[in-house]
Amino acid sequence: MTENIDVVVIGGGYAGVMAANRLTQRDDVTVTLINPRPSFVERIRLHQLVGGSDDAVVDYSEVLAEGIRLVVDTVTRIDAAERSVTLATGGTVDYDYLIYAVGSGSADPSVPGAAEFAYPIASLEEAQRLRPVLDAAPATAVVTVVGSGPTGIETAAELAEQGRTVTLVCGNVVGPYLHPRGRRSVVKRLAELGVTMLEGPDAKVTGVTRDVVRLSGGHTLRSNVTIWTAGFGVPDLAGRSGLSTDALGRLLTDETLTSVDDVRIVAAGDSAAPSDLPFRMSCQAATRIGAHAADTVLSRIADEQPAPINLGFFGQCISLGRRAGIFQFASKDDTAIKFYLGGGPGAKLKEFVCKHTVKHLADEARKPGSLTWVKDDKRRELLQAERGAAPATTERAA
Repeated sequence: MTENIDVVVIGGGYAGVMAANRLTQRDDVTVTLINPRPSFVERIRLHQLVGGSDDAVVDYSEVLAEGIRLVVDTVTRIDAAERSVTLATGGTVDYDYLIYAVGSGSADPSVPGAAEFAYPIASLEEAQRLRPVLDAAPATAVVTVVGSGPTGIETAAELAEQGRTVTLVCGNVVGPYLHPRGRRSVVKRLAELGVTMLEGPDAKVTGVTRDVVRLSGGHTLRSNVTIWTAGFGVPDLAGRSGLSTDALGRLLTDETLTSVDDVRIVAAGDSAAPSDLPFRMSCQAATRIGAHAADTVLSRIADEQPAPINLGFFGQCISLGRRAGIFQFASKDDTAIKFYLGGGPGAKLKEFVCKHTVKHLADEARKPGSLTWVKDDKRRELLQAERGAAPATTERAA
């Protein structure tokens, strides 16, 4: 009689759900998904939650395959030697294989006053905390958004479209990922919405108080509500558990996404650092990395050599309010190119992407193993150039 294999997935975001669903291809695999919330969070809609046009949550019954055990709890420690995880509410869950998909959030801001007076929105709870603050603020309240990435741009546009007075503090440049042509389109739309954009060396935040944002150029901005979208951080679970991480705390893996410390632990999504060269944070990457993490586990169960990850990109989409958006096309190696789709068509494509990201999860739940993705061989070339040799997977004792 075949022995059942227990796989625990820590984290129920885009990567974790995709991995959990894909693991159900084998009848002898029991999957447990551990997540601190009872619902799936559409993180790419959190700016809409802040603006009031969406609640950014989906019931797990819509995206998780039947038979997957959902444990609503937080993992406080991974014991690799014992192959078990400790839960915040007490007790442990044993595993044969573990997929580490804890995701990412806001970095603890080092700017004086930011942690106390600014509102991050990288998690559901943070966005929910901000929403009533904005609802209570008068229409004339001045809102400052710090951060020039997609979340900052989307939040600024969402609130400005509602008639809010918004300043976007960008640091060096608006939308650093974007091609100059796409960036000009975004800047034009933000200007049409009345957003004040501050860029350049004097647009770095040096301090935040209850009603003022201080900038590196010596200027101060009056701000009734300050929203913080700058920075990137991951939970410190891997480091606290004695596993090797990169400088930001992401789990270090080889190119198969297997931990450099333990062949039974595989990483996925924003919390993975394959070859210390992590992919760009995005739901596009997270779902594909989650699928590959599951494939790695399934290969090891079948006593086969897992394949190195091969992931190509197709671009980045950013909403600019409910009536406009941009899809910035990119080459497969994730370099933005001159082509983009903006305006109303850009908004429609962004909404299509949001809906179909959830649909991809639901499709994988119904037909595990069905997700495919764009490939790109330039990563292997980059690793070869950095190492002076072909990248190799690392085999460790089970």
